[in-house]
Order: sequence, then C-alpha cells, then structure tokens
Amino acid sequence: MTEMVYLRLRKKIILEQWQELKLQDIAYISTHANQKKALEKTPIYRLSKKDKSILVIDSFLVIDYLTKEYPNLEFQLLGPEQTLVQIEPRKKPPHPVIITFVWLLLFVGSAMTIMNFHYDVSMQPVQQKLHYILTGVENDYPLWIQIPYSLGLGVGTILFFNHWFKKRFNEEPSPLEVEIFNYQQDLQHYINTMENELNDPRNSS
Repeated sequence: MTEMVYLRLRKKIILEQWQELKLQDIAYISTHANQKKALEKTPIYRLSKKDKSILVIDSFLVIDYLTKEYPNLEFQLLGPEQTLVQIEPRKKPPHPVIITFVWLLLFVGSAMTIMNFHYDVSMQPVQQKLHYILTGVENDYPLWIQIPYSLGLGVGTILFFNHWFKKRFNEEPSPLEVEIFNYQQDLQHYINTMENELNDPRNSS
C-alpha cells in the first residue's frame, strides 16, 4: 500500500546566495511515511549564476522528479503551483548622507505638492470667507482656522497611512500597503507565467 505525501509549495522564497535547493526549502511536507526526513533533504535544484536573480520552480516538475525517486509514495499537491525563488545578496545599509538627501527631497516635494494643491483650489480665500461668515470680520490671516487645519492635515495623513515611523496604530493595512501588495501579486503572477520553463513554446516538443 502506497503512503500519501502532501506537499504545499511556498509561494516565494528569498535567498542571499546561489545554493542547492532541497524539498524542505521550497515546500511544506505532511506525511506518516518513514521517509519524511529523506524527503525533506531531497535535492531539487542547484542554483547558479546562470539563473540570474529569479527562478520559477513548477510543481509538476517537482512531483515528476519525486515520483521517480520515491515510487512507493503517492504525492498530492495542495496550494500554490509554483515557487518563486529570488536571489537578493545582502546589501550594505545606505549611507546617512543618502538617507538625509532622500528624506529632504521627499519632504520638499510633498510640501510643494500640498501648497500647489491648496493654491489651485483657492484654500486661503475659502478660509478668509469662512472666517467672515463666522465672525463678521474680514481677516487676511485667520490663524485660528489655518493652524488647526494644518495640524489636522498632518494627523490625518499619519492616520491614513497607519504608521508613525515603525509604529502601527492598528492591524488594518494602509491603502499604500494594499496597493504595494496588489502590485507584488501581479508581478509574481507575471514572473510565474513568463519565467516558467513549462510555458516556453520551445519546450512544447
């Protein structure tokens, strides 16, 4: 009687160097078979520089190889059908001068964007008109409106992005995190399709 082995491929793994991939590196394994340890240590692929920085390992090739190596076991796949392997060598932390320059660039750019937006929508005349409606007095600089508005703009931005430096206010992801996640999902789907050897027309024969 053949033993059942359940495999669930990892969607993505990030490595710092080219190395030999074992089954436990790319998949979760569940089985009662005595060969589980041997399965975990089974070499699947040897990464090299010719693979560049991205490689897609398809579940069909994995199961096909394992079936030949372990004919007495039956393999069943659960979950993702490909594993995306990404090589990212450890990088040195950026220089403080570069961090400061980027921070100032973003700060000035954001400030200019906010000021130009307020100029386009005539925010100052609106606040002057609001001051006149509420007090009956004309004032070119209604600070009691402008100062709370400016503070509220900053607080609202912080709450919108749900972050204060590394501190998160709640478990809900910010709209920016959702957009980044969607972009990464689309990118991963594209890579899984285009970089998968099984999808290469030259391999159809």
